[in-house]
Parts: sequence; C-alpha cells; structure tokens
Amino acid sequence: MEFTAQMIADLIKGTIVGDPDVKINNFTKIEEGKPGCISFLANEKYEHYIYETQSSVVLVNQDFEPKQEIKATLIKVPDAREAVAKLLQFYESKKPKREGISDVAFIHPSAKIGEKCYIGPFVAIAEGVEIGEGCVLHPHVTIGRNAKVGANTEIYSNAVIYHDCQVGNRCVLHAGCVIGADGFGFQPTEKGYEKIPQIGIAIIEDDVEIGANTCVDRAVMGATIVHSGVKIDNLVQIAHNNEIGSHTVMSAQVGIAGSTKVGEWCMFGGQVGIAGHATIANRTMAGAQAGIPNSVKKEGTAVQGTPAIEGHTFWRSSAVFKKLPEMWTEMNQMKKEIKALKEQLEQKK
Repeated sequence: MEFTAQMIADLIKGTIVGDPDVKINNFTKIEEGKPGCISFLANEKYEHYIYETQSSVVLVNQDFEPKQEIKATLIKVPDAREAVAKLLQFYESKKPKREGISDVAFIHPSAKIGEKCYIGPFVAIAEGVEIGEGCVLHPHVTIGRNAKVGANTEIYSNAVIYHDCQVGNRCVLHAGCVIGADGFGFQPTEKGYEKIPQIGIAIIEDDVEIGANTCVDRAVMGATIVHSGVKIDNLVQIAHNNEIGSHTVMSAQVGIAGSTKVGEWCMFGGQVGIAGHATIANRTMAGAQAGIPNSVKKEGTAVQGTPAIEGHTFWRSSAVFKKLPEMWTEMNQMKKEIKALKEQLEQKK
C-alpha cells in the first residue's frame, strides 16, 4: 500500500510542512529512517534524529519548531503518538484477512462456524462450540466443548479456550494463552490436598486483548470475568472468581489471587501482585513490583512498594532507606555520647 503525505494528513487531520506529494509505503523508527517510510517524533530526547533521518515523512506535535533544516516532510498534529496509533490501526485494517478452513483442522459436526472465518491447520473445535463471523484461528488452537467465541476475534497458535467458556467480539488472544483452566483450589486434609472441582466458567467480554502465555482461570462457581476493553500483557495470572473492570491494563507478570475485584481503568506495572479477596478501586495505579495485600478503597490511588503504600510516601521512604546505614552509625555514636554524659552526671552527684 502506498500513500502520499497529503492523504495521510487528510486522514489524521494534520498540517503539512514540505512536499504534500511525497509517497510512503511503510513505518519505521525515526533513528532508523529510510526513504519511503513515515516516522514520528513525540519525545524531545529524540529530536536530534529528525535532522538526519532518511524517512520521507515525520509526524510531529503541533508546537514543534525545528532548530535547523529538515529534509523530511512534516505533518503537524496535536498529539504525534495518538496520530501514529491511528495510522497503524488504519494500516492493519487494510491488510487482507484470510478465510477458509484447513483440510487438517478438526471441527465437530455440531459446532457452528460463522461466515468469512479462517480455521488454520490442526485447529481442534469440540462439540457445541459457536464461532462468530470473521474470526481467525491460527494453527493448533483448541476450543473446548460448548465454548463460544464472538465475531471478528483473532486467536493465535496454541491458545486454548476450555469447555463452556466465553470470549467476546473483536478480542485478540495471543499464542499460548489459556482461558478457563482450573483455578488453584485444594482443601488440606490429613492425607494431603484434596482437589476442589472448579465448576464455573471464564468470560472474556468484547475488545479484550490477552498476551502470550497469560492464564485466566475458571471460577469455582459462577464466573471469572474480564470486562470489555481490558488489555493484558504476556505472562499474567488471573485467578479464579476474579472480576477485572473495563479498560484496566496490566503489564507482564502481574498476578492476581482469587476472588479479587479490580475496578475500571486501573493500571498495573510489571510484576504487581494482589492478594486474594481484595477490592481495588477504580483508576488505581500500581507501580512495578508493588505488592498489594489488602483492598484499595480510594479511587485514583497510586501505590508502590511491598507491602504497597501511597506512591509519594514510598518514594520519600526510599530516600530515607538509602541513608539507613549512616543513620545507624550516627545513632550508635549518639548512644555512646549519651551514655558518657550520664556517667559524667553521676560522678558529679
């Protein structure tokens, strides 16, 4: 696909500075610019690259003013990052979608497959499954009995949807993710640990993206629910009976123990851990490696550290922590001096 700078500017409502007829056919980072490519500049730390880049077009923020000559055509927009995201979405939407069913896929006769789907080699679809129209199932996907998948959802290789679970419309499940495996439920007895059957399901609502090798466990009873618009990174664990609020995002290696309710629009950095049976308020932000042992009740709270505390308090405490060895030495010295003063006072009596 090839576009002119003017076509791009019209699409994202930008203003051109330079040649409106220059043509581009690919994206690249500004520091790796090549003729025929479009790049973007949104961070001033990368500004020096714009004066030497070979990219034909560069998206910049509206207030950007060059300090020297630039060879590339500029397209000025209110927010360069937002604009490039829209362009990438547009570019992806123009790619032709694959259709058809591989001869070596297994589809149970009772399964219902929507129109314009692609079912790759060695996909296994069990009895009673329903697949919406426009879905793409890459090789080796497995979908258990009576599971449901909405329209225009893409499921990558080796992902598994267990029996009776539900995945909504326009979702993306990356390679190796597992929806509806048993939750970690065992009852200790004198003879060992007795398994508690996990008879619930997992429900993934619309417009959810789940990263590679991430697990969303089925409920003991009822449902584990990931609400609409949630974005989950690779290697994340969502335990049984959790409920994840709409538009929450999680970075890699987040782990959420069972029966926890996470609010809407929360943001969790890498390796955040949340204890079971907690309630996390809407718009909570947890920094990387935060350990949250209890509920977060106030909306918009930012926490950090283990056990997690309010963000500003954590950073102030961290500054003190660095000085603890010196403070320990000073305290011991003060104790010696106080002891000496007491001895002097006793002698004067």
